[in-house]
Amino acid sequence: MAAIAQSLPASNHPLAWLWEWLKDELTPYPGRALLVARMVTAATLVMIIGMTFQLPYGAYAALYAFNISRESLEGTRRAVQSIIIGFAFAGAYVLSGAMIVIGDPLLRFLWIVITLFLIFYGISATGNFAAWTRFGYMAVITITLWDRHIGAQAKVKGLLWAIGMLTMASVIALLLEMGYAALRRGDDVMDPITERLDCVEQLLRFCADGCPVDDATHSRAMRLAMLGTSRLRRLISTRSYRGAQYIQQMGALAALVGRLVDLAANLPRFASHVSGIDHDRIDKIANRIAQIRHDLETRTVPCGADLGPIDPQWGLPLLGEIETTVALIPDVFSGSQSLRISDSSKAGAGDPQSAVTRSTWLNAEHLKFGLKGCLAASLCYIIYSALFWPEISTSVTTCLLTALTTIGASRQKQVLRFAGALLGGFVFGMGAQIFVLPNIDSIAAFVLLFAAVATAAAWVTTSSPRLSYCGVQIAFAFFLINLQEFKIQTSLTVARDRVVGISLGLFVMWLVFDHLWSVPAGIAMKKAFVTGLRLLAQFTREPQSCDPLTAIERSYALRETINTQFDKVRSLADGVLFEFGPARQRDLELREFIRGFQPKLRTLFLMRVASWKYRAQVPGWFEFPENIRIRQTAYDEQSAGILEEMADRIEGLRPVMSGESKDATDLLRQTIEESEVERARGLPARQAQSFTTLLRGIDGLTTSLASEVAAEFGGQSTQHY
Repeated sequence: MAAIAQSLPASNHPLAWLWEWLKDELTPYPGRALLVARMVTAATLVMIIGMTFQLPYGAYAALYAFNISRESLEGTRRAVQSIIIGFAFAGAYVLSGAMIVIGDPLLRFLWIVITLFLIFYGISATGNFAAWTRFGYMAVITITLWDRHIGAQAKVKGLLWAIGMLTMASVIALLLEMGYAALRRGDDVMDPITERLDCVEQLLRFCADGCPVDDATHSRAMRLAMLGTSRLRRLISTRSYRGAQYIQQMGALAALVGRLVDLAANLPRFASHVSGIDHDRIDKIANRIAQIRHDLETRTVPCGADLGPIDPQWGLPLLGEIETTVALIPDVFSGSQSLRISDSSKAGAGDPQSAVTRSTWLNAEHLKFGLKGCLAASLCYIIYSALFWPEISTSVTTCLLTALTTIGASRQKQVLRFAGALLGGFVFGMGAQIFVLPNIDSIAAFVLLFAAVATAAAWVTTSSPRLSYCGVQIAFAFFLINLQEFKIQTSLTVARDRVVGISLGLFVMWLVFDHLWSVPAGIAMKKAFVTGLRLLAQFTREPQSCDPLTAIERSYALRETINTQFDKVRSLADGVLFEFGPARQRDLELREFIRGFQPKLRTLFLMRVASWKYRAQVPGWFEFPENIRIRQTAYDEQSAGILEEMADRIEGLRPVMSGESKDATDLLRQTIEESEVERARGLPARQAQSFTTLLRGIDGLTTSLASEVAAEFGGQSTQHY
């Protein structure tokens, strides 16, 4: 199994590991400085307006402008649209609910608990994640408003100010993003992909020429490997308006290219192993990558190219895996005529997200998440109310903000939360109050201090998910200390209350989320991975319904669920790095296997999406005679059985792999022969060739994956047709 650049460094010294990790996370990458500048500018503008005109809720508004989606202009625009929906709904809900319960403390408490449960349950269960987070954010920051001994008019006015400030912050962030988009040239998704391909190509050129890799290229490869593809996957997910096929294809492409970078980043260690006979072969791979990169830049579907049989006995380690990964990239676009068509395609009949939501909103996991979030926030509410200490009510807000990253989270996130609170509250917050703020007497000087701290927080926030949440916590703690009152805040009491509130929220979240229905990330990763395999086997048998509308809706629901499962596995794999214990080494080995397996599985998934069109007899290119469809159905049933065998073997339910792949190969041969007969009867040659090529690719990839599972977990290997 290949070593990967994203594994933990070899040093056992904790400080050495921590330093190397931080250095890699905080290294600049293209576009990072501009992203930080936009975040800081938006937050600073909101701060200046709030402090100048003495507008309430300035800290929450600044944090909102700081942390709003900036993955793409379309993503930001959609986020602002969801804000309007979420805030309007939240305002109406809070106002109507408060009118009913305001006179009865017990009834008000029950209403607050029910509201908190709805917030956390809605975040986990509904398809409109953004709108529910806006609803929750508005509800939790105004909870204390209804406990205060002020008139009803003042309470309503406070609620309206909260809606107005957060809306203003969102609009400011959107306007800045529109200005940036008007000046920017390029594609936020395709540019990072082609940059990674270019890096791998350059590394291979050095190997082909027999020259040592220069430091700049090696550092670039290591930086891209450590950066990973998490931000790229988030960018892809924001482009739901381009259709499910686009998201799935780009997600698989990002996974393959990320794997390619991981492998290539390790090549410089083995440069001395390159023999003279390997140079031409390496040069062919580099040329193939260059062609793929050119096709992607020109929005052309990459065509497959035969590089010849893969020789596992090459002198240069990892090169066989690199060649296999490169060969899989064209398969990602099975069934696509052009990237332009894919870009503009819509989701098709029905809304896939709504189909997923309808089928999963009663899932027990959503109920558990809602109960855990409600319990944590309610405990914070009870504690500060019992202590008559409303100044630490930020604990409830902290529960919401931290829970947004707790779905599938590991102990890693808890470390980031506490570290961010300490840095933002004690180091930057109290440090500024002791050493800087007493010497400031103008808004200009405070703006410089605010921008400096916001820049530091934004730089951390724009790291990979392994560190980014620490930056959000730094900004949250600092903003709460310094923007709650309309003056230079030098009282350490205020800072103490804010930090205590944040710390209380973090402690309760750790207590509840880490100890109630919690499982180690390694176990969760394995379970999610096996679930993905079983779902893919289920999709392989589709469509089951004869009704076209039902078949299409179910197809989209399964596709979205499988895609979500792939992303969940990747997220959990990141969390494994930060867990320790007797099972750590085994979990790391499983993580390494899964990270190499996932890109190929994504590619198989996309090829299965293309073959579904033949099974469903989609009008046009995919309509085949009934005898071929029957043969394909039989083959697909065997292929689905192989995927289920893999899942059973990984779970330990099956001691060895059976010989089902041989039966599948026989069925494949019969299907291909049947298509050749139909071709002789008048079936268009190009249509038949496309179909047989797709089936051969599916068979080759399925048997290859089965062989990898058999080799990794024991059992019999399979032979490829």
